Amino acid sequence: MSEEADNTDSRGVQPVDFTLRRWLASAGILAIGLVVGGFVLGDGLVRMKAAERSVTVRGLAEREVTADLATWTLSYASTATDLRTAQTSTDRDAAAVRQFFKELGFPEAELTPAGVNVSNYTDNGTVFYTVRQRSVLRTKDIERAQRAVQRQAELVRKGVVLEDGSGISYTFTGLNAIKPEMVAEATRDARAAAEQFAKDSGADVGSIRNATQGYFSIEARDGEAGGWGIGDTPFKKVRVVTTVDFALD
Repeated sequence: MSEEADNTDSRGVQPVDFTLRRWLASAGILAIGLVVGGFVLGDGLVRMKAAERSVTVRGLAEREVTADLATWTLSYASTATDLRTAQTSTDRDAAAVRQFFKELGFPEAELTPAGVNVSNYTDNGTVFYTVRQRSVLRTKDIERAQRAVQRQAELVRKGVVLEDGSGISYTFTGLNAIKPEMVAEATRDARAAAEQFAKDSGADVGSIRNATQGYFSIEARDGEAGGWGIGDTPFKKVRVVTTVDFALD
Protein backbone atom coordinates (compact mmCIF):
# COMPACT_ATOMS: atom_id res chain seq x y z
CA MET A 1 0.00 0.00 0.00
CA SER A 2 1.32 3.52 -0.94
CA GLU A 3 2.20 6.32 1.50
CA GLU A 4 -0.81 8.37 0.34
CA ALA A 5 -3.05 5.43 1.07
CA ASP A 6 -1.48 5.14 4.50
CA ASN A 7 -2.50 8.77 5.24
CA THR A 8 -6.15 8.11 4.33
CA ASP A 9 -8.63 6.77 6.84
CA SER A 10 -11.06 3.98 6.16
CA ARG A 11 -13.58 6.42 4.61
CA GLY A 12 -11.01 7.76 2.06
CA VAL A 13 -10.66 11.16 3.81
CA GLN A 14 -7.16 12.66 4.14
CA PRO A 15 -6.08 13.92 7.53
CA VAL A 16 -6.43 17.64 8.22
CA ASP A 17 -2.71 18.26 8.68
CA PHE A 18 -1.88 17.00 5.16
CA THR A 19 -4.57 19.21 3.56
CA LEU A 20 -3.28 22.16 5.52
CA ARG A 21 0.25 21.55 4.27
CA ARG A 22 -0.96 21.54 0.65
CA TRP A 23 -2.92 24.75 1.21
CA LEU A 24 0.07 26.47 2.80
CA ALA A 25 2.34 25.39 -0.07
CA SER A 26 -0.09 26.78 -2.64
CA ALA A 27 -0.46 30.01 -0.71
CA GLY A 28 3.30 30.34 -0.49
CA ILE A 29 3.74 29.89 -4.23
CA LEU A 30 1.01 32.46 -4.86
CA ALA A 31 2.63 34.93 -2.46
CA ILE A 32 6.02 34.55 -4.11
CA GLY A 33 4.39 35.12 -7.48
CA LEU A 34 2.70 38.26 -6.23
CA VAL A 35 5.95 39.58 -4.80
CA VAL A 36 7.91 38.90 -7.98
CA GLY A 37 5.13 40.30 -10.14
CA GLY A 38 4.88 43.40 -8.01
CA PHE A 39 8.63 43.94 -8.22
CA VAL A 40 8.65 43.59 -12.01
CA LEU A 41 5.63 45.87 -12.37
CA GLY A 42 7.09 48.45 -10.00
CA ASP A 43 10.45 48.41 -11.77
CA GLY A 44 8.68 48.83 -15.10
CA LEU A 45 6.70 51.80 -13.81
CA VAL A 46 9.87 53.41 -12.49
CA ARG A 47 11.63 52.97 -15.81
CA MET A 48 8.57 54.21 -17.69
CA LYS A 49 8.35 57.26 -15.44
CA ALA A 50 12.05 57.95 -15.97
CA ALA A 51 11.57 57.72 -19.71
CA GLU A 52 8.88 60.40 -19.47
CA ARG A 53 11.26 62.92 -17.88
CA SER A 54 12.23 65.45 -20.49
CA VAL A 55 12.53 69.16 -21.14
CA THR A 56 11.61 71.03 -24.31
CA VAL A 57 13.62 74.16 -25.06
CA ARG A 58 14.27 76.48 -27.97
CA GLY A 59 17.64 77.38 -29.41
CA LEU A 60 18.42 80.55 -31.34
CA ALA A 61 21.08 81.26 -33.95
CA GLU A 62 21.60 84.63 -35.65
CA ARG A 63 24.14 85.76 -38.18
CA GLU A 64 24.78 89.06 -39.92
CA VAL A 65 25.38 88.78 -43.64
CA THR A 66 25.78 91.07 -46.63
CA ALA A 67 23.45 90.68 -49.59
CA ASP A 68 24.99 89.30 -52.75
CA LEU A 69 22.32 90.34 -55.25
CA ALA A 70 20.88 93.79 -55.98
CA THR A 71 17.71 94.30 -58.02
CA TRP A 72 16.80 97.86 -58.95
CA THR A 73 13.48 98.50 -60.66
CA LEU A 74 13.09 101.86 -62.40
CA SER A 75 9.66 102.90 -63.63
CA TYR A 76 9.17 106.08 -65.68
CA ALA A 77 6.40 107.50 -67.84
CA SER A 78 5.51 110.27 -70.26
CA THR A 79 2.13 111.79 -71.06
CA ALA A 80 1.15 113.67 -74.22
CA THR A 81 -1.89 114.42 -76.35
CA ASP A 82 -0.72 112.00 -79.01
CA LEU A 83 0.74 108.55 -78.60
CA ARG A 84 3.83 109.12 -80.76
CA THR A 85 5.00 112.06 -78.65
CA ALA A 86 4.47 110.15 -75.40
CA GLN A 87 6.37 107.16 -76.78
CA THR A 88 9.25 109.30 -78.01
CA SER A 89 9.59 110.96 -74.61
CA THR A 90 9.60 107.62 -72.82
CA ASP A 91 12.20 106.22 -75.22
CA ARG A 92 14.37 109.22 -74.41
CA ASP A 93 14.07 108.40 -70.69
CA ALA A 94 15.00 104.79 -71.37
CA ALA A 95 18.12 105.90 -73.26
CA ALA A 96 19.08 108.18 -70.36
CA VAL A 97 18.72 105.26 -67.93
CA ARG A 98 20.93 103.04 -70.09
CA GLN A 99 23.56 105.77 -70.36
CA PHE A 100 23.46 106.34 -66.61
CA PHE A 101 24.30 102.72 -65.83
CA LYS A 102 26.85 102.51 -68.64
CA GLU A 103 28.76 105.47 -67.19
CA LEU A 104 28.79 103.73 -63.82
CA GLY A 105 30.43 100.66 -65.36
CA PHE A 106 27.57 98.17 -65.32
CA PRO A 107 27.61 95.52 -68.08
CA GLU A 108 24.90 96.13 -70.65
CA ALA A 109 23.38 92.68 -70.01
CA GLU A 110 22.62 93.55 -66.38
CA LEU A 111 20.01 96.15 -67.40
CA THR A 112 16.93 94.74 -69.11
CA PRO A 113 13.57 96.22 -70.17
CA ALA A 114 10.69 94.85 -68.12
CA GLY A 115 7.65 95.90 -70.11
CA VAL A 116 5.69 98.79 -71.58
CA ASN A 117 2.22 99.95 -70.66
CA VAL A 118 -0.02 102.39 -72.55
CA SER A 119 -3.11 104.05 -71.12
CA ASN A 120 -5.25 107.08 -71.95
CA TYR A 121 -7.81 109.37 -70.40
CA THR A 122 -9.95 112.31 -71.53
CA ASP A 123 -9.88 115.74 -69.92
CA ASN A 124 -12.17 118.50 -71.24
CA GLY A 125 -12.57 116.65 -74.50
CA THR A 126 -8.83 116.16 -75.01
CA VAL A 127 -7.39 112.66 -75.04
CA PHE A 128 -4.10 112.16 -73.20
CA TYR A 129 -1.84 109.17 -73.71
CA THR A 130 0.52 107.85 -71.05
CA VAL A 131 3.34 105.47 -71.93
CA ARG A 132 5.07 103.73 -69.04
CA GLN A 133 8.26 101.75 -69.27
CA ARG A 134 10.15 99.74 -66.71
CA SER A 135 13.81 98.77 -66.62
CA VAL A 136 15.41 96.37 -64.15
CA LEU A 137 19.04 96.30 -63.08
CA ARG A 138 20.12 92.95 -61.68
CA THR A 139 23.70 92.76 -60.43
CA LYS A 140 25.93 91.01 -57.92
CA ASP A 141 28.19 94.06 -57.68
CA ILE A 142 26.69 95.35 -54.44
CA GLU A 143 29.10 98.24 -53.90
CA ARG A 144 28.57 99.55 -57.43
CA ALA A 145 24.81 99.27 -56.98
CA GLN A 146 25.00 101.32 -53.79
CA ARG A 147 26.98 104.03 -55.58
CA ALA A 148 24.36 104.09 -58.33
CA VAL A 149 21.55 104.61 -55.82
CA GLN A 150 23.45 107.47 -54.26
CA ARG A 151 23.68 109.15 -57.67
CA GLN A 152 20.11 108.59 -58.84
CA ALA A 153 19.45 112.35 -58.61
CA GLU A 154 21.44 112.59 -61.84
CA LEU A 155 18.58 110.84 -63.61
CA VAL A 156 16.18 113.47 -62.35
CA ARG A 157 18.44 116.22 -63.69
CA LYS A 158 18.31 114.50 -67.07
CA GLY A 159 14.52 114.70 -67.02
CA VAL A 160 13.78 111.14 -65.93
CA VAL A 161 11.04 111.16 -63.33
CA LEU A 162 10.95 107.89 -61.43
CA GLU A 163 7.45 106.82 -60.44
CA ASP A 164 6.22 105.10 -57.30
CA GLY A 165 7.25 101.47 -57.40
CA SER A 166 10.81 102.30 -58.33
CA GLY A 167 13.40 101.16 -55.86
CA ILE A 168 16.26 98.81 -55.12
CA SER A 169 16.15 95.62 -53.09
CA TYR A 170 19.04 93.54 -51.82
CA THR A 171 18.90 89.76 -51.52
CA PHE A 172 21.11 87.25 -49.77
CA THR A 173 21.24 84.04 -51.82
CA GLY A 174 23.84 82.09 -49.83
CA LEU A 175 21.47 80.66 -47.23
CA ASN A 176 22.11 77.00 -48.08
CA ALA A 177 25.83 77.42 -47.42
CA ILE A 178 25.31 78.59 -43.82
CA LYS A 179 22.27 76.50 -42.88
CA PRO A 180 24.14 73.50 -41.36
CA GLU A 181 26.35 75.67 -39.16
CA MET A 182 23.41 77.76 -37.96
CA VAL A 183 21.28 74.70 -37.13
CA ALA A 184 24.21 73.26 -35.14
CA GLU A 185 24.61 76.59 -33.33
CA ALA A 186 20.90 76.73 -32.50
CA THR A 187 21.04 73.15 -31.18
CA ARG A 188 24.00 74.02 -28.92
CA ASP A 189 22.07 77.03 -27.64
CA ALA A 190 19.09 74.78 -26.89
CA ARG A 191 21.29 72.31 -24.99
CA ALA A 192 22.74 75.14 -22.90
CA ALA A 193 19.22 76.17 -21.94
CA ALA A 194 18.32 72.56 -21.12
CA GLU A 195 21.44 72.16 -18.96
CA GLN A 196 20.51 75.24 -16.97
CA PHE A 197 17.01 73.90 -16.45
CA ALA A 198 18.37 70.49 -15.44
CA LYS A 199 20.84 72.07 -13.03
CA ASP A 200 18.03 73.96 -11.31
CA SER A 201 15.97 70.76 -10.99
CA GLY A 202 18.83 68.45 -9.93
CA ALA A 203 18.91 66.37 -13.12
CA ASP A 204 21.26 65.70 -16.02
CA VAL A 205 20.59 66.32 -19.69
CA GLY A 206 20.47 63.20 -21.80
CA SER A 207 20.10 62.61 -25.51
CA ILE A 208 17.80 64.41 -27.94
CA ARG A 209 14.38 62.77 -28.06
CA ASN A 210 12.90 64.99 -30.72
CA ALA A 211 13.91 68.13 -32.61
CA THR A 212 12.15 70.53 -34.95
CA GLN A 213 13.95 73.02 -37.15
CA GLY A 214 12.16 76.32 -37.45
CA TYR A 215 12.09 78.38 -40.63
CA PHE A 216 14.93 80.65 -41.58
CA SER A 217 14.16 84.36 -41.79
CA ILE A 218 16.25 87.02 -43.53
CA GLU A 219 15.46 90.55 -42.43
CA ALA A 220 17.02 93.97 -42.50
CA ARG A 221 19.82 94.09 -39.95
CA ASP A 222 18.69 97.41 -38.51
CA GLY A 223 14.96 96.72 -38.61
CA GLU A 224 12.29 97.51 -41.14
CA ALA A 225 11.95 101.10 -42.24
CA GLY A 226 9.65 102.80 -44.68
CA GLY A 227 8.62 106.16 -45.99
CA TRP A 228 9.88 108.63 -48.54
CA GLY A 229 13.61 108.52 -49.10
CA ILE A 230 14.04 105.23 -47.22
CA GLY A 231 15.39 102.28 -49.20
CA ASP A 232 16.58 98.77 -48.63
CA THR A 233 20.15 98.11 -47.51
CA PRO A 234 22.45 95.14 -48.23
CA PHE A 235 22.99 94.44 -44.53
CA LYS A 236 20.83 91.53 -43.41
CA LYS A 237 20.30 89.34 -40.36
CA VAL A 238 19.63 85.62 -40.79
CA ARG A 239 17.74 83.99 -37.92
CA VAL A 240 16.58 80.47 -37.08
CA VAL A 241 14.90 78.99 -34.00
CA THR A 242 14.96 75.25 -33.28
CA THR A 243 12.78 73.37 -30.80
CA VAL A 244 14.55 70.45 -29.09
CA ASP A 245 13.20 67.86 -26.64
CA PHE A 246 15.97 66.51 -24.36
CA ALA A 247 15.68 63.49 -22.08
CA LEU A 248 16.51 64.10 -18.41
CA ASP A 249 18.54 61.49 -16.54
